[in-house]
Amino acid sequence: MFSSGMDASQDLSGTVGAVLIPTRFVWPHGGRRVFLTGSFTRWSDHLPMSPVEGCHTVFQAICNLTPGLHQYKFYVDGEWRHDENQPYVSGNYGVVNSLFLTGEPDPVPSVVSPGTPSRINMDVDNEHFRRVQVTLSGCSAPETALRISEADIELTRHQISNFLSASTSYDLLPDSGKVIVLDVNLPVKQAFHILYEQGIPVAPLLDFHSGQFVGMLSALDFILILRELGNCGSSEEELETHTISAWKAGKWQRYDQLDAHGRPLERRLVHAGPFDTLKDVAIKILQNEVATIPIIHSSSPDGSFPQLLHLASLSEILRCICRHFRHSSSSLPILQQPICNIPLGSWVPKIGEANRRPLAMLTPNASLGSALSLLVQARVSCIPIVDGNNSLLDTYSRSDITALAKDRAYAHVHLDEMKIHQALQIGQDSTSHGFSSAQKCHMCLRSDSLQKVMEQLSSPGVRRVIIVEAGSMRVEGIISLSDLFRLFMGWPGN
Repeated sequence: MFSSGMDASQDLSGTVGAVLIPTRFVWPHGGRRVFLTGSFTRWSDHLPMSPVEGCHTVFQAICNLTPGLHQYKFYVDGEWRHDENQPYVSGNYGVVNSLFLTGEPDPVPSVVSPGTPSRINMDVDNEHFRRVQVTLSGCSAPETALRISEADIELTRHQISNFLSASTSYDLLPDSGKVIVLDVNLPVKQAFHILYEQGIPVAPLLDFHSGQFVGMLSALDFILILRELGNCGSSEEELETHTISAWKAGKWQRYDQLDAHGRPLERRLVHAGPFDTLKDVAIKILQNEVATIPIIHSSSPDGSFPQLLHLASLSEILRCICRHFRHSSSSLPILQQPICNIPLGSWVPKIGEANRRPLAMLTPNASLGSALSLLVQARVSCIPIVDGNNSLLDTYSRSDITALAKDRAYAHVHLDEMKIHQALQIGQDSTSHGFSSAQKCHMCLRSDSLQKVMEQLSSPGVRRVIIVEAGSMRVEGIISLSDLFRLFMGWPGN
């Protein structure tokens, strides 16, 4: 029997007079009924966890804990689970998560209230929302006196390069799965709805006449299409009659580089073979500034009759890195370093840092048109949505555009009139439709270790984490998957 009458915020430690720290526990992986138990409940009481408002896949509970080591597990829909994205160990109760609390509690609670409005799409983590006493808590940007040495960075690069060179894209292939392929002659409108229905932001394009894969259709294509329709007043019928191939041909003329005669340069599909090294795959993704590339195999010497095996991404490659080095992290010197000591990511400029480019951010009342323009012009995939104090509320990502396919919202949306918070609400409503690619705010602190950030970025669907200030939630920077791989591979920009 579960004890459901106990208040999750009451003292469960059994220690009279001890300093208690309000601590948030989060289960972000969905379920119908989720309970929390641990060493602080003597593994006997099971505390019901509540869904976070506006994000039905995230459950939370707050407990007052004494400083020290605690272990805990989750009971999700009748099964014992642990969160693989948080520290875990093998204990007397199987594999359990572990948490070490130090110091005094905050004089001002830094845990976000469950009822906080607008912060509707956060992937919350207890350690992200409470101040912790760490030796390097005073560092404010990557350029501090404690910045890690170039020798340690080079050693890490060498180790990771060796691993990636010894592994192939074949290692990324799942035991089973599906890949959605679109006929290049489909109407754009139909393709838009297919991506929405399937919950994916990108799909390979197949020319059935030639039997060749010829390109990719991504969320960025729809952003450019909707901006053009909004600018020229085109009707929805144009989406119905305009094929993907026609759009791609027009896009190449308008947006791509031209040769000396003013003709678009020939574009070839960026892809990899199953036996290409993971290093080669990562380089292709970085060079071409794409999110995924198809893994294609052909049994014919001339490349005919290709088989699409998988769509490879940097997050999958990072997952291989994390798995390989998880039990030998000492071989990577920078893994336990706080991210503020590593030349990584984009940071909000401090006073006097005139040479640093400002971080693109918008408020919820900014127009959707301004968000789409910023995504295209700044060549970023995500924009933090903040309040007047630059505290993080949500994010708007390129892939969020596909939510406008819900009930044909794009047909009556005026980009300069719709507000970002309204567009995000459409995405939230889409989750009830079964749409699975809604983005969440994944956050970290500047004092978090590189290994912790890597584990976050290796999770499926996560492409960046927002660096926030503990307590105030003010945005301090962003670390993306491409930032991480540029660091690992010595790529320009790191």
